[in-house]
Amino acid sequence: MNDRRALADAYAAGALPSEVAAKTLAGIDAGDPVWISRVAPEAVMLRARALDTLSAAERAALPLFGVPFAVKDNIDVAGMPTTAACPEFAYVPERSATAVERLAAAGAILVGKTNLDQFATGLVGTRSPYGVPENPHDARYIPGGSSSGSTDTAGSGRVPAGFNGIVGLKPTFGIVSAAGVVPACRSIDCVSIFARSVDDAEAVLDVVAGVDTRDAFSRPRGDGMPEIPERFHFAVPAVEQRKFCGDAEAQRSFEQAVARLEAFGGTPVAVDMAACYEAADLLYNGAFVAERTAAFGDFAQAHPEALLDVTRAIVEGGRRFSAVDAFRAGYRIRELRAAAMAIFERAPVLVVPTTPTIYTLDQIAAEPLALNATLGTYTNFVNFFDLCAIAIPSGRYANGVPIGITLIAPAFADGALAAFARRAIELALH
Repeated sequence: MNDRRALADAYAAGALPSEVAAKTLAGIDAGDPVWISRVAPEAVMLRARALDTLSAAERAALPLFGVPFAVKDNIDVAGMPTTAACPEFAYVPERSATAVERLAAAGAILVGKTNLDQFATGLVGTRSPYGVPENPHDARYIPGGSSSGSTDTAGSGRVPAGFNGIVGLKPTFGIVSAAGVVPACRSIDCVSIFARSVDDAEAVLDVVAGVDTRDAFSRPRGDGMPEIPERFHFAVPAVEQRKFCGDAEAQRSFEQAVARLEAFGGTPVAVDMAACYEAADLLYNGAFVAERTAAFGDFAQAHPEALLDVTRAIVEGGRRFSAVDAFRAGYRIRELRAAAMAIFERAPVLVVPTTPTIYTLDQIAAEPLALNATLGTYTNFVNFFDLCAIAIPSGRYANGVPIGITLIAPAFADGALAAFARRAIELALH
């Protein structure tokens, strides 16, 4: 999503959506593996020129007037193939996902569909037959996944944000419709948002949020938490529980972020993360793997050659669990959630590293499953516990690769969390 505020200023000064669209198209490398498919340039320009003709009043009624955007290719766009990064799985939907329809109705301009870890099965961004999108800060490192667009099951809308220096907003489950989205783990999948600023991410959320009868898990957006005051408490993992995999730069960056929040008026509260870490481990190493088998296991069984080896291993691994295992895992998640919610009795927001570290492409190729699981240390539990989160930039490695932190709050605290991120992060940490 382009910088909405800058575009609004440009349009107010007389720029036209067709000019912005032409510039956007000119900046796209047709061979870049970030794209799986693109809207035909003539269709993009036709849409933009239609926006050119709108009156000032009509433009003002469109909150995303003339803003180019892309969607992850497990999200339906009418008339375009949905592949989930598996060519043999591809189908052409007649109707777009609800979120895409709402973006278009708000005046945004779709330019294409982006790459992802196949069937949204990873946090690395390397598990695709369409190639590996490059980390723009250092090509030796992974870009993060599963999203080169944005849905979030285990952290897919946060990990890539951390590795690319942008904002990744994972809203409360169900407030953004998942109708028209290929499921990964349907009971916790969220449509999430990548943007250059918290303001832009929140503006998009305002457009796409809302009850949808097409989605059985849809629920209304609530206001679950008042805005965080000038003087505030924020939870952080206890020092002895912080995990950085030996990455001294990541550790130092997180400590600096905590210190800046203190200087801004915050009081850190060390909390026990044991329940969070146990839940994070269950997503890949417990019976919940079977929900991925439920999502696309039939296709995998009928077309085993269509899947990458790592994807096949994950989906087939779910078959070893029974219904009894699944119920027991569900009970355990509820127990862990009850324990973890004590964190928010001590502070309104939990601040964690977005990931413990970052890996090179070579490291992930050598050990794809274990290292992928490590990347979910601070993200996997969020969806299980029905929390909302925003990943934001907080520093950089010496080589220029971004380092991020994530702010986490209870369900329906999306507005307050965004306000806190905007005030305490974009002002205090930059």
